[in-house]
Amino acid sequence: MRKKAAFHEVLKMRFFDVSQRFIKGELGCDMAAEVLGVSVSTFYRMRRRYDDEGELGLVDKRIGKMSARRVPSDEVMRLISLYETQYFDFTVKHFHEKLAEHGFRLSYTCTKNKLQDAGVVRRAKKRGQHRRKRERRPLPGMMIHQDASTHEWVAGKKWDLVVTMDDATSECYSMFFCEEEGTMSSFFGLRQMMGRHGLPCSLYIDRGSHYFVTEQAGGKVSKTRLTQVGRALHQLGIEMIPAYSPEARGRSERMFGTLQKRLPQELRVHGITGMEEANRFLRERFLPEHNARFARKAEQSGSAFTPLMGFALDDVLCIQEERVVANDNTLRYKGNILQILEDASRCSYAKCKVRVHEYLDGSLAVFHGPRKLATSIVRHNEEYEEMDSLDMLMNLAAKPGEGAAAAAAPSPGFGYTWRSALSPVERYNQIQSIQPVSASAP
Repeated sequence: MRKKAAFHEVLKMRFFDVSQRFIKGELGCDMAAEVLGVSVSTFYRMRRRYDDEGELGLVDKRIGKMSARRVPSDEVMRLISLYETQYFDFTVKHFHEKLAEHGFRLSYTCTKNKLQDAGVVRRAKKRGQHRRKRERRPLPGMMIHQDASTHEWVAGKKWDLVVTMDDATSECYSMFFCEEEGTMSSFFGLRQMMGRHGLPCSLYIDRGSHYFVTEQAGGKVSKTRLTQVGRALHQLGIEMIPAYSPEARGRSERMFGTLQKRLPQELRVHGITGMEEANRFLRERFLPEHNARFARKAEQSGSAFTPLMGFALDDVLCIQEERVVANDNTLRYKGNILQILEDASRCSYAKCKVRVHEYLDGSLAVFHGPRKLATSIVRHNEEYEEMDSLDMLMNLAAKPGEGAAAAAAPSPGFGYTWRSALSPVERYNQIQSIQPVSASAP
């Protein structure tokens, strides 16, 4: 089951949409529960609570409360101590059979989990499972694929093509070029899809670092440490499904194979060589023609998308970072100094934790809790300005002719300039280590 949405507004929005379609007969009880991300019995309980208590009935009353069946900490410590001192060479099953003699009334699963969590018992390797061909989802919006392909789409230029595609119909909702896929490109593709169709149920993606945090190379993704994309989708109640092999993403891999055999030729025939012109061609001509040719009809009629009802989507699909306000009511963010203006509700925000939102268009906003604060950008940080000039010197010193062109070229991506993490002193020392090139060199 999918995790509950972090925002109560998202949960209400999803429930109202699914409940109305269930009442009209557009969705059966099984499909309505799957779209909502709960079991059938939970869906019926939510409808009954909503009829009795209204919107308050949709809030999980277990939030903030300890489980009544939780094992006390001192009993867990006694269990671990007993295993380590007397039964250290027993199997967990054998050890569980002896627990009744010591006054324990724990289940085998609870005993095994407590010992494994404490690190005194190793977890067994997961057995290989019998794999079967995964059928398409029956409704659009139940599963969305997002992936990128690095390819020489234009002669002599390698770009990343980011595509957001529906599993049920193979319809591409978003398709665009960028210099390198990342957090902002993922947000941009999701924004294009959600703005037109609504919120999907799940997103099937690879284990890229902008999607997941993987603690060990090639290992399982972390379920507790979230990236910016993971945080945004968790707030929207959208399940993130990681793919652990290219074969698992076979549908999107085959789609990119088709695009690599068709799109470069189309761009060449139309004489397109620039990224901006190529993206305009994708949006206005190629994408509609591609969907008309390759999209198929869904197995069932209807949609699993949840329509957006006045929800501030841009405040979720953005980079969010916390900052502490200085005594002069300013804060620093990526080389900018932002001044919080006077507010009638509070005389000062000094030492307060605030949240900075960086939107897709490059604009910034500052929030204190749910309130958006009035701010102005005072100036760029001097260190970052110095680093800009040092970066230009590095480009000029690296290779004559190429450095000037690189310094004058616009930054890639969505209008952001990601600066070096080195300090100005370190950057200066790095420049000094480069051998100067003679002006008479060929």
